[in-house]
Amino acid sequence: MNWKTDHRSFYYANDPEPEDPVLDPRKTALLCIDVQNYGLKLHDDPHERARWEAFHRRMRGTVLPTLRVLQDAFRRRGIDVLHARIACLLEDGRDRSLSQKLPGWNDLLMPLHSEDGQIAPEVAPTPDEVVVTKTTDSALTGTNLRLVLHNMGIRNVVVAGIYTDQCVSSTVRSLADESFNVLLVEDGCAAGTEALHRHELEVINRIYCHVMSSRELAGYLSLDI
Repeated sequence: MNWKTDHRSFYYANDPEPEDPVLDPRKTALLCIDVQNYGLKLHDDPHERARWEAFHRRMRGTVLPTLRVLQDAFRRRGIDVLHARIACLLEDGRDRSLSQKLPGWNDLLMPLHSEDGQIAPEVAPTPDEVVVTKTTDSALTGTNLRLVLHNMGIRNVVVAGIYTDQCVSSTVRSLADESFNVLLVEDGCAAGTEALHRHELEVINRIYCHVMSSRELAGYLSLDI
């Protein structure tokens, strides 16, 4: 992978290669989005289980290992790791955003202390790490994350998690609109299908973030991975 040339959309097809980012570790943070138990559960229905097989294979074989390695490397380097998760404050979920109340796959009812709403143990936060809880797609909408990042002096946000085309993309766009410098870790994200994942990377790359691999990112932050 070469982040400077991959995932180019129509709009950037003829643009020169971007410059290497200069990432001050003191102004950089890793944001892990919605890697929760609900997203890792296998379906009881055989047809649905087969339909989601590729997603779960990518999660177990690529995303979770990559995210764990990144988290450990950031912590060793003294760079902040933050987390966002979906969970409603009320048991009946009436505090959820409209997108999480509509019928269908995205109808999520996960009270704050439910097992489904917890961050997966493989990538769980340490006791001193910030966790924001949201009932929206974007981790900035309806939370104090923007203020938290500002107070911590963060300007560069490294994003990973699920789903690439939904909460990850929404958060990336919100961060960009708030003038944060955003880097998306390609092998630290997944969507329902590889096609959806790749398409969304092409849509948001260059205009809202820079998409790169974990190893490419490691080179700019001197991470030991």
